[in-house]
Amino acid sequence: MKKLLISSSAFALSLFLFSLSFFQVSAQNSSPAASTSTAGKSSNTDQNTVGRNQTTASNPSSDQAKPKRPPIFRANKDQIIQAQTKLKEKALYTGETTGKLDTATREALKKFQSSNGLKPTGTLNRATLEKLEIPLTDRQKEIPVSQSSYAAENDKSTPPQTPGESKRPPIFRASRDQVVAAQTLLKNQQFYNGEATGKLDDATREALRKYQQANGLKVTGTLNKITLEKMGISLTEKQRAVFGN
Repeated sequence: MKKLLISSSAFALSLFLFSLSFFQVSAQNSSPAASTSTAGKSSNTDQNTVGRNQTTASNPSSDQAKPKRPPIFRANKDQIIQAQTKLKEKALYTGETTGKLDTATREALKKFQSSNGLKPTGTLNRATLEKLEIPLTDRQKEIPVSQSSYAAENDKSTPPQTPGESKRPPIFRASRDQVVAAQTLLKNQQFYNGEATGKLDDATREALRKYQQANGLKVTGTLNKITLEKMGISLTEKQRAVFGN
């Protein structure tokens, strides 16, 4: 009986050891496949990440690609009304103060700009507002004045000078606005009874002679620099640059 029990126990132990060996071999055979699968998934993930990074790098944002546009200067309605009023006072505009930049207002602006050293654009830009002494808004002050708003100084070519010929001095010419201001002053002082036309006609020249004689000036009948300064009429920037303050 003891021999039978020992034999049965030995058989059971052998069967257990055989089963254990079988499971260990199976586990070793399945590990490479699992490792290969994991590595494949990792590789695919890395490739996808690289692809997304390359796509992002090749498509920069539209904000970086497009250059920033400079701000556009625009006059408001109140400023246009003030400009129309001032142009009307200078006999450059005869319409109503509508606050709109219509054709008549643009034509008046061109005349004002031409006689004040500005480029005659017919627009109410910053340089023109400042010349008209119209206040700017806080937002407009942040926009710098464009140099293209000023008239070019070298528009007219200088003729060649003959050898031995002395250079002629520049001729002083009063602007239309200055003539209008002078006619108004002469009329207030009873030297002139005509209209403020902005033209140096015979009646205006005669009034200038009377004014010059009464104020100890050289009697020329012309609206020269000395006469303008005596009348308190401002010179244009071009006149100051050529003839001094």
